[in-house]
Amino acid sequence: MKILFAASEAVPYAASGGLADVIGSLPEAICKQGQDCRVVIPLYMSIPAEMRNQMTFLANITVDVSWRKQYCGIFTAQWNGVTYYFIDNEYYFGREGLYGFYDDCERFVFFSRAVLEMLRYIDFEPDIIHGNDWQTALIPVFYQVFYKYQQGYQKIKHVFTIHNIQYQGCYGREVLNEVMGIPLYHMGILEYDGAINMMKGALETADRITTVSPSYASEILDPWYAHGLDRILVNKQDKLSGILNGIDTNLYNPAKDKSIAKKFSARTPGGKAACKEALLAEVGLPAGDAPVIGIVTRFVSHKGIDLIRYVFEDILKLGFRFVILGSGEKIYEDFFKEMQWRYPESVSVTTGFVPALARKIYAGADLFLMPSQSEPCGLAQMVSMRYGTIPIVRETGGLRDSVTDNGNGDGNGYTFKTYNAHDMLDACARARAEFDNASAWKALVKRALSCDFSWDASASTYIKLYEGLCPDAES
Repeated sequence: MKILFAASEAVPYAASGGLADVIGSLPEAICKQGQDCRVVIPLYMSIPAEMRNQMTFLANITVDVSWRKQYCGIFTAQWNGVTYYFIDNEYYFGREGLYGFYDDCERFVFFSRAVLEMLRYIDFEPDIIHGNDWQTALIPVFYQVFYKYQQGYQKIKHVFTIHNIQYQGCYGREVLNEVMGIPLYHMGILEYDGAINMMKGALETADRITTVSPSYASEILDPWYAHGLDRILVNKQDKLSGILNGIDTNLYNPAKDKSIAKKFSARTPGGKAACKEALLAEVGLPAGDAPVIGIVTRFVSHKGIDLIRYVFEDILKLGFRFVILGSGEKIYEDFFKEMQWRYPESVSVTTGFVPALARKIYAGADLFLMPSQSEPCGLAQMVSMRYGTIPIVRETGGLRDSVTDNGNGDGNGYTFKTYNAHDMLDACARARAEFDNASAWKALVKRALSCDFSWDASASTYIKLYEGLCPDAES
């Protein structure tokens, strides 16, 4: 089967968040299961020169952006056995950064149209085009309006994945004709609440809709989580499903990780104590046996920082210490800095994004706190368990699907349901009690280390979904 992933970013070429990790890992896992899976992304200026030098030029074409005819270069390269295609246009993508520009609508209208036009010039005829988030949401729309009955396009099916429903690609109605070039009589596909909503267009025209965890698939039917799209999604449940993301288990592997103080695994977990000792020394906290809670996150309200803020000192009274890494809203940065000033023997705070320190927190902390308001999937809790660090999470989205409460002695973490600071505090208290039971804690850490969050299971589920859409395609 031939699958083309279309996305706005992918590791290792361009990344701003979790989407890039998914696109950099899932196609590789699908290829390993015997499918021909490829990826297309924009050719951003930020892609390193050494990677650009490995690309091969395929063709230059023109792409319609409404009444404009825009240059489009097509390049290709190989990475970890996966073929990547790159859409080049200096005007749209020759800038510092990936998003946040005044003309993002036009940039990704161009990209979506270019993906479909590219198929005429490459030696690859996909059975499935798999779009991801609003930046590729117009691919199934353009296909429905312009390409469906053209020679070579008739059998293509479309899958669209919602990684974060908060970002939908909403613009004024004038972009329909002036930027997209879509006739006004097709406005119903894209119009929603008086605006043009790109994601809504994909929900209408894609053959299947997926999200990044089963729980998130059900949550986005609720107005609390759906950011306005629940009224559409409740009528699309027949083609909506959730598939839990995985993590790159080669990249996150405590048995091979050279950046941590001592390697360890489920069979030989002893090195974790050395990692804890090294972490405390690096961040300037005194050595000792007290349990350490790690936090690696953006300091924004939907990550549950307001809950942490409300009962932070109560958690400290339970005997915990904190190692915190992140950045975001100033009110939260100032709060954590104040806590570090008040409790220098118990709290370490580093503002910013320091990947090396993040890895050491995953490996050296005893627990990992992640009380998100909403979390489509979440990768940090999986990474923490990969390193034997026990997560404390709120039961939402992928957190609920990946973390099982240890109340019966057979879970891999601690959970709480309601978005309530004292429920979170109770989960911390239960974790503290377990930590004081050395044999029970050792067993819990071993269960966490043994969890399988590789992409293999997710890839198998996606392949079954593809086969359901294209039963006659060659596997």
